[in-house]
Amino acid sequence: MKPAKKTNAARLLDSLQISYDVKTYEVDEDDLSAEHVAETTGVPLEQTFKTLVVRGDKTGVFVACIPGGKELDLKAIAQISGNKKVDLVPLKEVLALTGYIRGGCSPLAMKKSYTTFIDASALNFPVIMVSAGQRGIQLVIAPRDLGKAAAATFATICHFS
Repeated sequence: MKPAKKTNAARLLDSLQISYDVKTYEVDEDDLSAEHVAETTGVPLEQTFKTLVVRGDKTGVFVACIPGGKELDLKAIAQISGNKKVDLVPLKEVLALTGYIRGGCSPLAMKKSYTTFIDASALNFPVIMVSAGQRGIQLVIAPRDLGKAAAATFATICHFS
């Protein structure tokens, strides 16, 4: 079911002629976790990817997409991204940098184009789910198609929490 109002991420995929499905779910303002999204949509947690905004000491801001239930491996992402040190961008800066709010941050169609990394575990699945850029709307997409749309690099960038 496609929402009446298309998100910028969905419009980008349409313009690239990349197929995807849309899943909508009831938003719980008190629980914006990937675990909640996975449970509510019925998509396994390891296929429900969250989008993190990261800042490196050399490269500046970039994006990491990792499965719910895992944590970003800061050492691995620093090395892969060409940084000595990286940190998650403080939540209060995410909207200004990306145009997205917490719980609705898509790796696609941000205000500015950032280097993007997707955890290599995504390639184990025919489809994964990422935010469509609005709370309550998710995109179900083939990992390589997401990688193409986001001009992303696949790498091992997380570990179990």
